[in-house]
Amino acid sequence: MTLVASWLAFPALLVVLALGWGLLVERAAGMPLPGALLPPLGLASIMVAVQLTTYSSSTASLSTPLVVLVAAVGVAVGARRRRLDPFAAGTAAAVFCVFAAPVVLSGKATFAGYIKLDDTATWLALTEHVLTHGREVSGLAPSSHQATLAFYLNQGYPVGSLLPLGASRPLVGQDLAWLFQPYLATLAAMLALSLYALLRPLVRARGIRSLSAFIASQPALLYGYTLWGGVKELATAYLLALLTAIVPATLPVPRGARGLLPLALSSAAILATLNISGAVWLLPALLGAAVAVVRLQRRNGEPGFRPAHVAAFCALAAVLSLPSLATASAFRKANSVLTDPSDLQNLLRPLRTIQLGGIWPSEDFRDPPGALGLTYLLVLAVVTGAALGLVWAYQRRSWGPVLYVGAALTGWATTAYFGSPWVDAKALATASPALLLAGMVGASGLWVAGRRLGVLLAAAITAGVLWSNALAYHDVSLAPRDRLSELQRIGERIGGQGPTLMTEYEPYGVRYFLRDADPEGASDLRFRPVQLRTGRPLTKGAFADLDRFDLSAILAYRTLVLRKSPTESRPPAPYRLVQQGKYYEVWQRPTAGRSVVLSHLPLGDRVQPGAVPPCPDVRRLAQTAEAGQAVLAAVPRARPVVALPARSPHPRGWRADPVNPPLLYPRQGGSVHLEFQVGTRGRYAVWLGGSFGRGFDVSLDGKPMQAARFELNNEGQYVRLGQVTLGRGTHTAVLRYKHGDLRPGTSDRLRPLGPLVLAPLRSADTVSRLAPREAGRLCGTRLDWIEVVRR
Repeated sequence: MTLVASWLAFPALLVVLALGWGLLVERAAGMPLPGALLPPLGLASIMVAVQLTTYSSSTASLSTPLVVLVAAVGVAVGARRRRLDPFAAGTAAAVFCVFAAPVVLSGKATFAGYIKLDDTATWLALTEHVLTHGREVSGLAPSSHQATLAFYLNQGYPVGSLLPLGASRPLVGQDLAWLFQPYLATLAAMLALSLYALLRPLVRARGIRSLSAFIASQPALLYGYTLWGGVKELATAYLLALLTAIVPATLPVPRGARGLLPLALSSAAILATLNISGAVWLLPALLGAAVAVVRLQRRNGEPGFRPAHVAAFCALAAVLSLPSLATASAFRKANSVLTDPSDLQNLLRPLRTIQLGGIWPSEDFRDPPGALGLTYLLVLAVVTGAALGLVWAYQRRSWGPVLYVGAALTGWATTAYFGSPWVDAKALATASPALLLAGMVGASGLWVAGRRLGVLLAAAITAGVLWSNALAYHDVSLAPRDRLSELQRIGERIGGQGPTLMTEYEPYGVRYFLRDADPEGASDLRFRPVQLRTGRPLTKGAFADLDRFDLSAILAYRTLVLRKSPTESRPPAPYRLVQQGKYYEVWQRPTAGRSVVLSHLPLGDRVQPGAVPPCPDVRRLAQTAEAGQAVLAAVPRARPVVALPARSPHPRGWRADPVNPPLLYPRQGGSVHLEFQVGTRGRYAVWLGGSFGRGFDVSLDGKPMQAARFELNNEGQYVRLGQVTLGRGTHTAVLRYKHGDLRPGTSDRLRPLGPLVLAPLRSADTVSRLAPREAGRLCGTRLDWIEVVRR
């Protein structure tokens, strides 16, 4: 399916399903609801229903048929009586485009947040597993995939925000990974619809209402979290807006339990998204709603709010929230660490409260803006507008926006008081649409009153929000679609042929794409202790060459999925190359009748994968082989050429690493010249270490190589740029970072690059076997490693 088709078909299908559910809920509630609320309410209903079906493995497979059947019934019974509000639809479509732009304009159907935060790998694994097996993990083989699922599901982790994605995926035939970003953009569109409906009683002019909802749906912090894969923050923000928009339509004149169904579904969806911690957002909204309804009824001379309505609502919400309530205790105990005041997780420092204002013109929301003074002025405009907007809403007896802002600020304040800085940051993102909405309402009120100041206020808020998000768009980290697609194909081929090991840090491989091959990451969650020769494991996110690992730790795995690299050692002798792609090699050892490795002598270092072995070590290995009736196995390895800077100084803003001279740290666009010596004429593969979002050009002896773009890597990895024929002598290379442009991910936030390595082309599976008496032939030969092997 093409990029455009996949990015339009899935959201359109999801909206149709949500609309069908919303229409049926409206019919069941026995009261008309604003048309803009039907898709958001329907999506919330899908979250609740699928959480119920996936609580047990025996009913998980019914989720998709249930979603489709109910949606079809809803469309059949309610679609004819509805008219499309073009302003509401246009607002949702515009917000969808804003959140989709960083991926769509890259030209590849991928997702954002790669190497910024690895949580999306976990969300994909959870979604796939829960929709097929429910919350049960006991039958899985030990692996990083199993460890990830057990860590989250056994502690009652809420997955409600992911369930519509998983339930609708089988209908389009695409992998979850390529649907994740359009799903997030759809959630943002649901937020826009909810805010549009929330303003309906107060802002009559649909154009002004549309603009207000459009701006309020994309506060800088929430947009930044979404570009990290923040699904819960976005889902909670939309559900809170939905809840407070439904209250005015359902509570003033309750119609028994059925009339409370939309409110109960929205409340249950918040708990499905956040488990018991959702109460910090839910309770302020419900208490505020109750107070507002009692005052309204007393002013109108109507009977007071009936306790029977409260009991009916609590009973209905509890039934719909049974999975959340059943796992609440485990979730609370397992997540007590989230109140640790020192817990920063991926933050650099605690975020600032001012970011609640929705304007933060910085490429990374963790960093202060360059124009901090102007940022304060723009946020002041938001706060001023919000104060005016809340006063105007109160005077007009439109308490929906007041309730929304009050619930959002109370939920954030409660979380900030009890939670860690990491949790506080999430709460800031969730609450941030509220002040923006109120600010735009204040500007609207001034405009309605005939004051031009309203236009200036709206223009300032709009400019600040769009400026902030343009910078975030410019710095987005897009996942390498081609490389992850190759992992997806590998996972389909080696399913059932585990256990499998990956030595690079690639959570999307071991947690998701290779899940059927019992994968483990050497520096990720794992069951087996994948120890180095020092006896210690790798820290999270780290990388090590195979030769640095203890031999027994490697041989425990039948399959190795290794990133192709000019510096990677060949696996031990029992392994054979069974698959080779552009980015990965798959090695396997036989399950029976395999060779036994008695000893392994690693050679080489971080950049040079081979070296000449000391003759005493060779003779020692020969003696071991003779005593064990074994043979010597060795891998010849030619020396790769490492290019070094030809002269200094480096381009302005660039610097070299004093500890690792091949590494360079660019700070802006520019070029650097390198030199290298080639001792033997031949064909060489050209590799460049580093991570590249913005376009990067390499030329050798004046001839351009393949450019690197959107090739983001974790530690220790290389990108292959092609191959060339080089003669003996001195050669030059030019590395050039282009200046940023309007495409996503082309910001000036440049990452370390290097080294540039030219590796002689070789056979990846070459192993020489010698009798112990022939060991002298290995002295003076450059080798990858030597092993003592007994068949």
